Amino acid sequence: MEIIQSVLPYAQITLSILLIVSILLQQRGSNLGGAFGGDNFSAAFHKRRGAELFLFRATIVLAFLFVASAFLALKLHA
Repeated sequence: MEIIQSVLPYAQITLSILLIVSILLQQRGSNLGGAFGGDNFSAAFHKRRGAELFLFRATIVLAFLFVASAFLALKLHA
């Protein structure tokens, strides 16, 4: 149990940094047509593929792991 208590803060810091990076990498720019006054309806029907889909799923997994580590830390300190 002491090993978990000593490693958990470092794991939470690592997970939080990875989660922030994965969220920031998902920022989607607008199309060039929208910059010149064109309609941008195609952005509403965007389907994730390839690396974008992997990054989206990785973000969900990282968020789940971060929340689980936070609950584990609460349980260990209570």
